Amino acid sequence: MTSNNSIAKKIFKDLSFSKEEVKIIESVFFKEVYKKGAKLLKTGDNVDKQYYILEGCLRSYHVDDHGREYTVQFGINDWWISDYTAYFSNSNAIMNIEVIQNAILYRISKKGKDYLYNQIPKVESFFRKKLEKAFAAFQKRILADLSQSASERYINFVKFYPNIEKSVKNYHIASYLGITTESLSRIRKELFSN
Repeated sequence: MTSNNSIAKKIFKDLSFSKEEVKIIESVFFKEVYKKGAKLLKTGDNVDKQYYILEGCLRSYHVDDHGREYTVQFGINDWWISDYTAYFSNSNAIMNIEVIQNAILYRISKKGKDYLYNQIPKVESFFRKKLEKAFAAFQKRILADLSQSASERYINFVKFYPNIEKSVKNYHIASYLGITTESLSRIRKELFSN
């Protein structure tokens, strides 16, 4: 069994491991500490890593040809983050990842992940289930973007990320919602004046 201090226990909360399995897990995860403002990934970078967020807040975003930013994801405690389009297609990054609150991350490479899958098969099931939930969440977000008003999207954002609003800049939230910061201010004013 793992101790409560083990990274294996922190990442794979619902799984139990032998001492040997814990050693294997700890051999492929590498702790990294980042300060607010650090760039974890930039457009064009090679992407062969995923990051588990132990503490902090990050955002992944895309910058279009006109310099406009589109926040795709906020990554908070106990979440995973990477440029998954590049990661799964063996291509260069189309996203940027920025640390917006000091963060403690655990990095794993594709090679390390494949090694884990071979050595500890229940880990592959864990990652598959995480990926299924993430896919469903992204699909719900696409449907919301297509069918909901900006006010409805904002209300859902606050429900989905209840503690993040005070930690991120307004333009990050606006870019996540696909609206301007002025529209975000107007929506907040309308919602909170009622």
